[in-house]
Amino acid sequence: VQLQASGGGLVQAGGSLRLSCAASGLTFSGNAVGWFRQAPGKEREFVATRTWNGLKQYYSKSVAGRFTLSRDVVKNTVALQMNSLKPEDTAVYYCAAVRGSSDTYAYYTAARNYDYWGQGTQVTVSS
Repeated sequence: VQLQASGGGLVQAGGSLRLSCAASGLTFSGNAVGWFRQAPGKEREFVATRTWNGLKQYYSKSVAGRFTLSRDVVKNTVALQMNSLKPEDTAVYYCAAVRGSSDTYAYYTAARNYDYWGQGTQVTVSS
C-alpha cells in the first residue's frame, strides 16, 4: 500500500483547504483511510477517518462540523475538505490507512492501529 498526501498550504483563519490522499493497494471494504496531524511540540492526534466503503466515518471533536471526508472512486483518493480553519489547525497532516476493521471509535482514532502512512503535508493557518 502506498499513500500520497497533497494539498497543504498557507491560509488565513476562516479559510478553506482541501487535502487529498491517493491510495494504491487498498482492496478490502474493511480498510479505512484517515488523517492525523501533528503540531510542533505536540503528539500526533486523530483528525478523521473513513472506511473505504463509506459505512463508517469518524471525526475528532475539534474538527467535527468543519472538516468533511469524501472518496473519489475513479481517482482512488480520499479527500479532507477543511473549512472555517483556525490557527490551532496548523500542523503537519498525515494520511494513514488501516487493514483491519472494528465497530469502535477508539480503534479508528488510535494511530498505533494504522498500518501505512504517507508523507506529511503542512497546513498553516494565519490569524
